[in-house]
Amino acid sequence: MVFIFNVNFPERRFVKQALQSFFGLGQNSCGRLMARFHLHDTARVGELGQSQILELNAALDGMKIENDLRRQVLQDIQRLRDTGTYRGRRHAMGLPVRGQNTRNQIKTATKMNRVERRL
Repeated sequence: MVFIFNVNFPERRFVKQALQSFFGLGQNSCGRLMARFHLHDTARVGELGQSQILELNAALDGMKIENDLRRQVLQDIQRLRDTGTYRGRRHAMGLPVRGQNTRNQIKTATKMNRVERRL
């Protein structure tokens, strides 16, 4: 087991998959991180050296991911609701925010737009 950013990963797991498991890290940001540390796409977590793991942890520590990013998203939605903007009112009512049609097929949009949902 390898410990990266407060999470244990099995040694056989790909580094790219391990990085993408963090909230806020997608394909592009993982690709940039792996290129910065000269890691191949098929590199596994067990193949990383201790210095590479420490550098990766330092890079992840400088980024806004996981709980910090979740908190920021919720604060942004709350700011929109407090200022009374159109988007904020749509968030508050649980309706689609980005101009989707509400005449038909609204059930999915209302499920996805709940502020209290788990991000």
